[in-house]
Amino acid sequence: MNCIIIDDEPLAREAMEMLVEENKELSLLGMFNSAMSAARFMEEHSVDLIFLDIQMPGITGIEFAHTVSKRTLIIFTTAYTEYALDSYEVDAIDYLVKPIEAERFQKAVLKALSYHSLLMKEEKEALETNVSSEYFFVKSERKYFKVNYADILFIEGLKDYVILQLPEQRIITRMNMKGISELLPQDMFLRVNKSYIVNTRHIDSFDNNDIYIGNYEIAIGNSYRDTFFEEFLMKGKRKE
Repeated sequence: MNCIIIDDEPLAREAMEMLVEENKELSLLGMFNSAMSAARFMEEHSVDLIFLDIQMPGITGIEFAHTVSKRTLIIFTTAYTEYALDSYEVDAIDYLVKPIEAERFQKAVLKALSYHSLLMKEEKEALETNVSSEYFFVKSERKYFKVNYADILFIEGLKDYVILQLPEQRIITRMNMKGISELLPQDMFLRVNKSYIVNTRHIDSFDNNDIYIGNYEIAIGNSYRDTFFEEFLMKGKRKE
């Protein structure tokens, strides 16, 4: 499970980093001293869990939590027990009081892993289990729609939903980008920023900053740019 640490105190970040690195179920993507710097990172990276300090200058942990997708789990870390009730308002997984003991930390992580597993199961159940090499079924508006991979122009992530853009239709379903990307043929689709996955076979043109599919213009994220050019060019060579 991918996680980040947000805390304005360097020693607190280091202590949390040690706890995270001792847990094989967690993968630390980064540490941040403010909610704003973490928000910029999360625009282009998928984060499953945040260890979030509450009392920070600027945007507090509670305020920041209200802006985070419900698919991203939160464990609050603070030296002040009086914030416990506030943490429940944003559906935090747990509330750890500093200094954090290893045993208490592990208990909170197990709760997060359990809930994360339930979220993943829910997303998979939104799809028909019979997925072929050419199409899959996706649930939307109480019906299952057959979607051919080749017909998808691009996929847009929108908080807890994804939008499948087809030539004449848009299908919205409850799923995150990580879940939908695991279903897609890797030789056909590429993620180009935090919110978009494109079907490379429908790309009409591109430059250093944008991809053009019909009348649609899709930005290439900074952290995805090198991978896009390498992978897309390799796909072209393989076709030749």
